[in-house]
Amino acid sequence: MKKILYLAVAALLFASCNDFLATEDLTHKNSGNFPVNETDATQMITAIYATMNIAVQKGVNKTYFYIAQVASDDCYGGGGENDKDAQASDHLLYYGESLFADFWSARYQGINRANMALANLDNVADEKIRNQKKGEALFLRAYFYFELTQMFENVPLISAAPENVGQAQIAPTQMPADTIYAHIASDLKQAVEIMPDSKWNQVTSGTATRWAAEALLARVYLFYTGFYQKDALPLTDGSKLTKDFVVTGLNDCIANSGHSLAPDFRSLWPYTNSVSKKNSKYQKDAPTWLKDGENPEQVFALKFSYLSSWVGDKLGFSNQYALYFGIRDQSTDYGLDGTYPIGQGWGQGPVAANLWNDWKTEEPNDTIRRKGSIYQVKDNFQYGRDAQMEETGLWQSKIVATRAIVGSTVLPSFCSAKDYYGDDKTSDFQVSHAQDLNLIRFADVLLMHSELTGTADGMNKVRARVGLDPVAYSLDALKKERRHELAFEGLRWGDMRRWREAETDLAKQVGQEIWNKGQKTTMKDQGAGYVARYKATRGFFPIPKTEIDLSGGALKQNAGWDESANFSSWNN
Repeated sequence: MKKILYLAVAALLFASCNDFLATEDLTHKNSGNFPVNETDATQMITAIYATMNIAVQKGVNKTYFYIAQVASDDCYGGGGENDKDAQASDHLLYYGESLFADFWSARYQGINRANMALANLDNVADEKIRNQKKGEALFLRAYFYFELTQMFENVPLISAAPENVGQAQIAPTQMPADTIYAHIASDLKQAVEIMPDSKWNQVTSGTATRWAAEALLARVYLFYTGFYQKDALPLTDGSKLTKDFVVTGLNDCIANSGHSLAPDFRSLWPYTNSVSKKNSKYQKDAPTWLKDGENPEQVFALKFSYLSSWVGDKLGFSNQYALYFGIRDQSTDYGLDGTYPIGQGWGQGPVAANLWNDWKTEEPNDTIRRKGSIYQVKDNFQYGRDAQMEETGLWQSKIVATRAIVGSTVLPSFCSAKDYYGDDKTSDFQVSHAQDLNLIRFADVLLMHSELTGTADGMNKVRARVGLDPVAYSLDALKKERRHELAFEGLRWGDMRRWREAETDLAKQVGQEIWNKGQKTTMKDQGAGYVARYKATRGFFPIPKTEIDLSGGALKQNAGWDESANFSSWNN
């Protein structure tokens, strides 16, 4: 009798436990109850975008965008005498075997979050919302892999979220570039096919769209087919993605996105903001800056916030690129006499004189873009501030700290003005920069369309905006147009490599006039020299040693990155 009672009680206990476990979890989100609506899906996708800022927080100088600036022939490394990593990257050398570990980690963090989102977004009932969010996850995963493979070539592939602990413990395999590009192309193709055709100004600023996916696919296609000398992109199902598909996507973007060129090239850049303009002699006749989110030319951008902080991962939510590329000066009044509104920073990425000189020779009437992209210091400018290296007197003005004067107050960032995000008083030269980082512009869409179709229409629209006469299409004309229009936007390095002109272009930097710590000299080869280093590395950078060690040697280091590539100090 007791046994029967005990069994009955036990059955009741187990039944109650089972009922409890089957009830809705009201305190924790899991794959069964999240995401189910637009708010949930947005939270999940926002976590992927956030990893782009985490990469910035870990160090701008470790990111692909930064490397694409200083490794190209448009900029030197610069910085102070102790910023050896900047100078090393410019010369295709290394200063620290694991310099890029944080960037590597941030990109794979984003990939893992994208994988998790793609594994669960089918829970969202609304088809339009589901397709938009899935498209964003696919776009971001493709973007992250594209940066990784341009920087390191053969990288580990993680294409899905693990389904159990055992899968999570299996180390991903380092895959050849063709395999990585097949996944990039397949992700972007799917994104293009499923994302809604909402106009650019009908979505939240900074959101990846169908138009951004079409543009990125064209960029990927051009790099892959040029660098690897192929005629199509591979897809994961074994088929090929042809130029026709890419051009169809660009046609769609041009015709249906609502994107257009800004009326004036200079209004794309923050130096024309309404506050700085009042006291500025630089481009004073230009129209006012098209504020972030109101710019029809902005196809995809990395968003930042005002007055971030040094606490935790918050630093990356301010535009640290603007700080890194600002003019170097430690004076308390921000010095920089005669350079207003260009502001204070770490002095990295000084413009190579050969760009300025080539530009004047190739397109002498293109003063709007040349002088609207590059700030030339005055004759009385003091070189060598705070031990500045590789200085040329030329600074890019697109992505840079931009000061403002309000009354008698000099603000290190125009973002601190009431007209934008501040109170006209509180400002910090390191964390007040909140302007977007443009990653894809509509001008690039038009230029890629011209290159892929061999027609001049898109190229001449870009030229017409700055008052230049139309030209017949040629690849040489297209190359010059891309260099002039897109200077300092992280694209020149990829263009040099895919056109197979990197060795010739890099060699031109040697012998150019520079100043090191205020002393006039010329740019010299460091290590084996620009040309030899490019031949040895093909433009790829070293996989972080920490990752190779963690893999137990399964990850193989890229060619050209042995001890001979170590940079110790500038060779005078």
